[in-house]
Amino acid sequence: MPIVSTPYESIDEALFVNLNSMLGLDLYLKCEGLNFAGSAKLKAAVEMVGALEESGAIGLDSILIESTSGNMGIALSMIAASKGLPFVCVTDPRCNTGARRLIRALGADLRVVTELDPSGGYLGSRIEYIKRLCADDPRYVWINQYTNPGNWKAHYRRTGPAIARSFPKLDVLFVGTGTAGTLMGCARYFQGRPRPPAIVAIDTVGSVTFGGMPGPRTIPGLGSSIPSHHLDMRRIDDVVHVAEDDAVRVCRRLATRGFLFGGSTGTVLSGALDWLADHDPSGQLTAVAIAPDLGERYLESVYDNDWVLDHLGPGALDLNRRINGGVESTVVPALIDG
Repeated sequence: MPIVSTPYESIDEALFVNLNSMLGLDLYLKCEGLNFAGSAKLKAAVEMVGALEESGAIGLDSILIESTSGNMGIALSMIAASKGLPFVCVTDPRCNTGARRLIRALGADLRVVTELDPSGGYLGSRIEYIKRLCADDPRYVWINQYTNPGNWKAHYRRTGPAIARSFPKLDVLFVGTGTAGTLMGCARYFQGRPRPPAIVAIDTVGSVTFGGMPGPRTIPGLGSSIPSHHLDMRRIDDVVHVAEDDAVRVCRRLATRGFLFGGSTGTVLSGALDWLADHDPSGQLTAVAIAPDLGERYLESVYDNDWVLDHLGPGALDLNRRINGGVESTVVPALIDG
């Protein structure tokens, strides 16, 4: 039986859900939320902190600091608590109440930045806040998931190989895009194999990651208001942009069958459904989607009727609007030839 000594050792790489009975096609969902941090961010957090420790960047008087919309903050709060390190978590109003409570419960100093950046998001403002703190006090050690190579290396070393072991004849992999760490780690891993699958990035409408127009986003997790440092477009075969109401409908549809997944997972699945409806109507491809999180942290948003009505309108509550892929998501044609 597995026995761990620290909370960040508990990472389950082996669980996949076959969504055929719920969605009518053989799409396998790799569940990344089955650890003490509750999301895929734990692997990247472990990798990044470990590398900083090995380099000597983290000392006895260091204060860890990071910008996050929620899940990375929870993972880093847990790791910092386990190691006895102080941690300042910089977030914004989109971080849900449950995530804030978890971060504080783990002993982190939570700072909420309320100033919008020029693109209408908060990420640029969070980063500028951290830069100012680091400039004023050398004890701060910025994890910086946005440029830290440990972000993608964690998924190159763990997530990609785990998927390949379970699906050696994988045809297409769907990966949500926030910092692009998971996306790039998996893309780099699979493109080094003899039979690489198509890599399809899933982003949210309103994100600028793939050159889209900036717009309001209410569900934290995927998407970004600034370009990704990690992103290498040459390693991606396709991109799907998903509207938030589509993501909510998919989450709620799965909940009716007993699976409670988070908003990021709903976005990934919505994009995967659209792509498969367009590219594999006969269901011949072996397809895997990565589920970054579970749904408990979204009980006050995605799964709250009043919140959905206020932010997305009544259409987001109509589960019958989505059958075998939606029509409201934006599908971008293949970005590279071949």
